[in-house]
Formats: sequence, structure tokens, C-alpha cells
Amino acid sequence: MPQTSVLVGRTYHIKTFGCQMNLHDSERVAGLLDSCGCIMSSSAEDADIVVFMTCCVREKADTRLYGQVSSMSSLVDPPSGRRIVCVGGCIAQRDGERLREKLSNVDVVFGTSALAQLPGLIEQALEGDGSYAVLDVEEEGRGFASELPSHREHSYHAWVPIMRGCNNFCTFCIVPHVRGREQSRDFDEIVYETNKLVEDGVREICLLGQNVNSYGRDRYGAPRFAELLRAVGSTGIERIRFTSSHPKDLSDETIAAMAETEAVMPQLHLAVQSGSTRVLKAMGRRYSREDYLNLVSRIRAAMPNIFLSTDIIVGFPGEQEEDFEQTLSLVKEVDYASAFTFIYSKREGTPAALLEDNTPSEVIHERFDRLAKLVEDLAFKANQPFANQRVEVLVEGLSKREGRILTGHSPYNQTVHFECPSAYEPQKLIGSMVDVEVEQARTWYLRGSMTGEPR
Repeated sequence: MPQTSVLVGRTYHIKTFGCQMNLHDSERVAGLLDSCGCIMSSSAEDADIVVFMTCCVREKADTRLYGQVSSMSSLVDPPSGRRIVCVGGCIAQRDGERLREKLSNVDVVFGTSALAQLPGLIEQALEGDGSYAVLDVEEEGRGFASELPSHREHSYHAWVPIMRGCNNFCTFCIVPHVRGREQSRDFDEIVYETNKLVEDGVREICLLGQNVNSYGRDRYGAPRFAELLRAVGSTGIERIRFTSSHPKDLSDETIAAMAETEAVMPQLHLAVQSGSTRVLKAMGRRYSREDYLNLVSRIRAAMPNIFLSTDIIVGFPGEQEEDFEQTLSLVKEVDYASAFTFIYSKREGTPAALLEDNTPSEVIHERFDRLAKLVEDLAFKANQPFANQRVEVLVEGLSKREGRILTGHSPYNQTVHFECPSAYEPQKLIGSMVDVEVEQARTWYLRGSMTGEPR
């Protein structure tokens, strides 16, 4: 993209909320602004342009956005004389021009499919007097963000979207309403991009989609995710992860591809949301408790050592104590290595928002605490077999608290900390694969000593 004189030399800062898709979109926004001659700033205070990439899955994200955008008004003006505040992502797509009514200092509002238009929108905002917001939330006929330049956060890791949107319309979820219906990328384009990333030194990729298991259904008439895993695995990429994976569409062909493709890591995030068939039906998940447990059995038969993680919602409207007890028993039976637990958050525009629920808040919080304690116990248990064992770690950075302590992730997605040996400079090990002899297996991390040479 040719540099635009209005934007050349202006500094920008991006604040990202929410899911991995937003992280990827933020990297593309950064790449776009770089290509226009802008310069990344480490803080909003020093930036001419501040971009908020938003998430609307939970109410807390809305609250954080309003607070942080409002705080921009109290900052000292940048050297350019005027700071441009942009809001993109799911909240922008959902609220559109209503954002300006709530946040009077917003200059640009751009939807989930309007990333490529951002430089032009900023130019329009600069030409105005700040009395109105420039808006683009058009959804149709636009390509994937991966077609845009990228400013990746890490040289060794890349997000690779394979599809966008969702057809499931779970009753609690706003995502299909703001991201649209499923739209798959071209198969060969994804493989080509992965090959280019390997050539660029990337060691790990994460394939992204709201439901990766249905990849290709809209484009090819049938899901091709299993085939895609094998094709991407043949590029020479060392580590493959993927998210999100809907249980109802995880086929035996995909399970086989996971087990047989060496680069696919032995870790799977498989959101269950509830252990009660009654609640799952109310959620519109389209599988039962028994279906989920049967799927877990098939996964473990193919990959006995796989680490499973999940998402669980506590306090969905109408959840009874019996339903919650079924969730606890399912968590024990599956024996998750980790779980993300959430208290139900009502989202306007979803069917579940219309459901009445008289469950007292203190009851919901007490259930949440019980679940969190169980998850913590299982996470500790899952890490214990790694004590005094050697694990391979992709080194991702330095500890924020200890100068020579490096951190990274194992194939099972465990966080691993280790001290940089005196023979090496810590920064030069980032992006390397190293072996770590585990000396401590804690609840949320492993800690040990590097052994052998980095590679």
C-alpha cells in the first residue's frame, strides 16, 4: 500500500480486547498503518492515533471500553495537535453510530470487515473538525484480514484465520450477530500463507475460526478441516494449534488427522459450557452430555496423553443446583487440564437475554467458587506427572518480575519458566526451542532448568 502523506510520521497505539481473532485483526491494523508511514507507539499517551479493537462477548468488555475511551479526553494533546480515537471490532459492528452517542470523543468507528478501510477513515476524520464520527460497518463483499499487511507481535508465532463468522447461534452468544455467517478462506491460500510463514521463520501457528471444525462447508459443500490440518502439517511448520472447536462438528476424521499430524500439538480446547443436557438444550448447543463424553472418549482413544481444556458458563438462566452438580461431575469425569469459567453475562440481542431467572446472585457466585476450586485442583493434578521430566519449550519472552527468567509454552500449552543459562543472552533465546528439566510442577505453571542447546 502506498504511503499516504496525511498519515506519514504519525504515531499510533492499539489496545486489544477479547479473543484471538481480535489479536490477529490488531496485527493487520498495525501492518496497514505501518504501510501508510505511521510509527507504532508503546503508549496511548504518546500516540496521534489510538485504535481500540473491541469484544462484546461479556458486559465487562463494554465497561472497560467506555472507561478507557473516555479517559482519552483527559490526555495532553499529541504534537500533531489532535488525537484520533478509533473503535473497531465487535462492539463497533454491533453499536455503529450509537457509539458516538455514548463516547463523544470517538472519531472513527469501523466494523469487523472494514479493516482495510481504516487508513482512509482516519484521513476523513483528520479532515473534519471532530464534531462527528466517520463510520464504516459494511459487512458484505470484503476479503479476509489476512490479505492485508501484518505487523506480527512475535516473529516466531502467527495467527492464521481459516474462516470467519458462525452459523451456530448459541442462545447466549452475540458473535454470529456481529461477525456474520460462516465464510471459509480458500484452502490453497491458507496452505500458501503457512508456507510463507515457515520461510519467514515462524515456528508456531494458530488456525483461527469461530468454529474451525466446520471449515469449508460453505465453500466446498462439506467440512475439510481434517484435510487442512494434514496439508498445513506438511509445510514444515513445527507447531499447530487451533481454536475454536465446537463439539458437535468435531469429526472422527479430524481426530485422526490430529493424532497423525506430528505438528498438531497434543492439546485441545473443547468448550462444553454446561454438563447438563437440559441446560445445553436451552443454550442451543446441539449436543447432549452423553454426546460430549462420548466424543472425549474417542479423542482420548486416539490421543491418550492429550490435554483438554474447556469453557464453562455458571448461572445460565434457569440453571438449577442439579444442573450445576452435573457440570461438576462432568468436569471430574473429563479430567480437564484447565478451564475458563465464567458467570453468565446477558447480551442484548440474543435469545437468552429474554429468559427470566430468579437465581440469587450469591447462589451463582457460590457455585462459581466451587467450580473454580475443582478446576484448580485438576490443573494441579494434570501438571504433577511432569515433575522431574523434560519438556520442549518454545521460548516466548522474559519474565516481567525476574530479569533472567524466561517463559514459554510446552506442547501441552503449559506455561514453563526457567532461568537463562549464563552462557546465553536472554533476548537471543526468544523464539528458540529448548528442553527444560522440570523441577517444580505448580498449579498454573512448570518451572525448571534449561538443558542442552537451543535450536
